[in-house]
Amino acid sequence: MPQPTPAPSKPFKIPRSVLVLIHTAALDVLLIRRADIEAEFWQSVTGSQDSEGEALLDTAVREVREETGLDACAPGFALTDWNLENVYDIYPRWRHRYAPGVTRNVEHVFGLRVPADAAVRLNPREHTDWVWLPWRAAADRCYSYTNAEACLLLPRFAESESS
Repeated sequence: MPQPTPAPSKPFKIPRSVLVLIHTAALDVLLIRRADIEAEFWQSVTGSQDSEGEALLDTAVREVREETGLDACAPGFALTDWNLENVYDIYPRWRHRYAPGVTRNVEHVFGLRVPADAAVRLNPREHTDWVWLPWRAAADRCYSYTNAEACLLLPRFAESESS
């Protein structure tokens, strides 16, 4: 008797991701709370490339839409590549999502300036709550040190965006 074919397993995540710091002109930062962790895990939009060939800008636009419902290409929105990369150890609780032996991720940072009245619609499978905070308070609330650092860099990048 033939054995049933196992269901295809989910492909491994690519260890190359984006962090998109969504902010207003007044330097208020949008943070979203992860749904899959009991602790207070607040973060900006993050996500991995879907394929090796996906441009990081496309990854950023896709992740913003998936996680917040915002269209990063909409009029009045300004998506900026900060040309910063962070390399960090993947938290052990998520290493099973990556190919065996993959322990580090490269994260590329973008800023997204949005109007103060931007309507956030979370994907409830990924996030349970959102908040706008002044940039320093946002840095204090971020779980990830790379996300906190991006918040602290916001005034410098926001100034160069408007010049």
